[in-house]
Amino acid sequence: MAYATYELHGQRRVGRVDGDRLIPLAGVEELGLHTDVGTLAHAHELPGESVAVDDVYLCPVVPAPDKIVCVGLNYLTHVGETGRDLPTYPVFFTKFASSLLGPRDDLVLPPESSQVDYEAELAVVIGRPGRRIPRERALDHVLGYTVANDVTMRDYQYKTHQWLQGKAWDHSTPLGPYLVTPGEADLSAAGIRTVVSGEKLQESDLSKLIFDIPALISTVSEFTTLLPGDVLLTGTPGGVGYRREPQRLLADGDVVTVEVDGVGSLTTRVRREP
Repeated sequence: MAYATYELHGQRRVGRVDGDRLIPLAGVEELGLHTDVGTLAHAHELPGESVAVDDVYLCPVVPAPDKIVCVGLNYLTHVGETGRDLPTYPVFFTKFASSLLGPRDDLVLPPESSQVDYEAELAVVIGRPGRRIPRERALDHVLGYTVANDVTMRDYQYKTHQWLQGKAWDHSTPLGPYLVTPGEADLSAAGIRTVVSGEKLQESDLSKLIFDIPALISTVSEFTTLLPGDVLLTGTPGGVGYRREPQRLLADGDVVTVEVDGVGSLTTRVRREP
């Protein structure tokens, strides 16, 4: 099944995706801290209140996660294009809830940065709390999967050895459009790609992850308790704009589509801030 967090007439709700309509769940206002695996499994649907997807505002799948933990350098092709050594431990960084952008919102290029880049990523949403989760039980803690574009301000990222200021810009990380439950998608070798204004710039598959999803969940939970609604971004393949020759950075008027087979397609229009 697939679910969305949406707003209609100022009211936020969660709906199950049924074709081009959303069937709201009784008493569930958003996917997040209070929406665990059991909540979705046992929620009562309200088919009489279904709405068209085109008639609502789609929020980021998880509008206000407690934590967003991201992984850098998790595909060999991306490690290679950066010229870095192969990591033996995942390269983690964080974002804030304010970093998230709705799946149909425009990406507004900030005037301070001239090197805004795309990064296709699979996002994992946690659905059961846990600390020191064994690898073999890690997938039991997954609520579902969605698509993310880890938009990065490269000139800010490389101001220091830490990446925070280039990765956590407000309203810069599209997330969505839907949460797909684990049984709905075979991610063992699912394709992942980015198309910018008709040109395919990234393409790989999830079998190429250096640290797979169970490893990431287990490793993160060693140092922090994972909570329902927490989001893990699993890394991007090679082909980012900053590393291309010539560089292909995002510009006013671009249309960026990030796809993960079996999970969804996320399209974002780019415009310059006035």
